[in-house]
Amino acid sequence: MRRQDGNFCFKKDCFGAAIDAYSEDASAVIQDHPKQLKLYSYWRSSCSWRVCIALNLKGPIHFIGLEHEYKAVNLLKGEQFSEEFIKLNPMGYVPALVDGDIVIADSFPIILYLEDKYPQHPLLPQDLQKKAVNLQAANIVSSSMQPLRNLAVLKYIEEKVSFDEKLVWVQYHIGKGFTAIEKLLEGYSGKYATGNEVYLADLFLTPQIHAAVTRFGLDMVIILKFASFQNYVIWFMIYFFSAAVPERQPDYVKT
Repeated sequence: MRRQDGNFCFKKDCFGAAIDAYSEDASAVIQDHPKQLKLYSYWRSSCSWRVCIALNLKGPIHFIGLEHEYKAVNLLKGEQFSEEFIKLNPMGYVPALVDGDIVIADSFPIILYLEDKYPQHPLLPQDLQKKAVNLQAANIVSSSMQPLRNLAVLKYIEEKVSFDEKLVWVQYHIGKGFTAIEKLLEGYSGKYATGNEVYLADLFLTPQIHAAVTRFGLDMVIILKFASFQNYVIWFMIYFFSAAVPERQPDYVKT
């Protein structure tokens, strides 16, 4: 959202009133609904954020996401390496989703699992070419961009180079990924990344763009020069995106 001073605001207060109104509506509709799904997450994880958006989209009623129990895993305290969590994901990464006896680790398979189980609001279009584009965009983010800036990698790099050198390294790889995705999405963009419906690419791009700007100092002007991302700020005014932002998660800590 753009403030009166012309800058962009990604803070909770910018969207809080609208989201709180939706939350009140949701609580009036859902009462004593069993929370079979358990999401093991960390508020700042962009991978977890993708899953939160999917959970919001896959709800039975518009503006009401799938009921789930949020299980916070504090990465800074090393809770991802606890005996309990390693049983869920031996890699020690969030997110992990538990659905009864089924355990799924990593955001990509979690989202595809939700796609198969909950048909409402499909995340992959019927058109095979557009479906392939969405899968490719999501894969670029999950395989070629996010892993190069995750906590373990950044900690290792910090031991080798200065903070400024680390930042330049991260910005280079993020920018390279965005350039590739922009070429991939050429001719597809509309209200969202691949048209006028929210699909898989949007779930992966939203957290990635947010992290690039708020955590790694990538200039928003650089982001907005890509035609496919020009509606990005508007996305945050929509419930299923805005309710999933890190600042609205139960374990959020102001930094």
